[in-house]
Formats: sequence, structure tokens, C-alpha cells
Amino acid sequence: MVFEKLCAILARQFEIDKASITPDTNLVDDLGADSLDVVEFTAAIESAFGIIITDEAILEIYTVREVCAFVEALLEK
Repeated sequence: MVFEKLCAILARQFEIDKASITPDTNLVDDLGADSLDVVEFTAAIESAFGIIITDEAILEIYTVREVCAFVEALLEK
């Protein structure tokens, strides 16, 4: 469920096909995310999942797999 929601957010934000996103998709290298994209993605995740993500935490996350694991860990708390 988390992965699917993240893919939907990324597909909408980057105007790409959801099916092209894999767990190994790198936000910067594969999607070309810049700092504004990361801020917008973070805000969308926070809204979709009802969580808070610190700026420091998101800067250490590079792939969709890492984002997914991070969100799942926050949801378990």
C-alpha cells in the first residue's frame, strides 16, 4: 500500500507513468528531482500519510525503496 501511494505521488508530480517507477528508482538520478521537487514530494507524503518528515531525514533518502521503508517505519510508531 505504501509503495503504491508513493508511486502515485511521484507519477503525478513528475508526470510519468506509474508503471515506470520501481523500488530502485532514484529520485535525483532517475527522476531528475531538484531541491524544490524534494520539498514538494515530502509535503505530498506528509499529507497522504499523516506523518511529519524532518528536512534532515529526507536528505538521506535516495530511492523509492528507502522512502517506502522510512514511511513504513514512521507509520509503525
